[in-house]
Amino acid sequence: MSKQPAIPGWVAWAAIPVVALVVVLGIWITGGVVTNDEQVAKGLTALWLLAAGFVALFVSWRYRGMALPVLGTFVLVGGGLGGFLLYTSNVDKVVDEDVLVAEPLARTADPDPESVSTQVGVGNFVDGEHPTSGVATLIDTDSGGRVLTLTKFVTDPGPDLRVYIVPAGRDGVSGGVDLGALSGNRGDQQYNVPPSAPSGQVVIWCRAFSVNFGTAQLA
Repeated sequence: MSKQPAIPGWVAWAAIPVVALVVVLGIWITGGVVTNDEQVAKGLTALWLLAAGFVALFVSWRYRGMALPVLGTFVLVGGGLGGFLLYTSNVDKVVDEDVLVAEPLARTADPDPESVSTQVGVGNFVDGEHPTSGVATLIDTDSGGRVLTLTKFVTDPGPDLRVYIVPAGRDGVSGGVDLGALSGNRGDQQYNVPPSAPSGQVVIWCRAFSVNFGTAQLA
């Protein structure tokens, strides 16, 4: 049996961040960059993990000194991210936040509309790539801020779901403002809206797979 090449210790341990970065970049590219088709993205991500796992096994077999840093890092990072994607794609997160309620501006009895909270836009969600329902309401608060509320909201669970406000008529979230992670795929919830945000439509966006879960046109 041929003698295996000696691997300097610093090379073996320097492989840890390299392997972790390669695995993460591969998942990001195959899941969120190559395609906007959810099923294709999931398939490419699974293939990438299989291919990366095969390479990690080969390197570990060929260079035994690299087994722990290479194979161990792949198992921890790849398994952790894969488990996260699988869990968040199948488990509901239910929230029940206290959300601001306001009347449309035309119905506001106060002669000074700046002294009360008023609706400036409202719309029902329609399905994107996943069944999505509920009401999105954009509200100017009596304190001078602006919030977005999602009420009676229901969509499928998914990994890295984000709430965006984007200009009307846009596909995807180009030119939009990210309001943050979706608090839950079921239930009432509220988000602060920066003054620079457009007010055309609300999009529930899966950043992991570049997929539109649902859209509400604000009218």
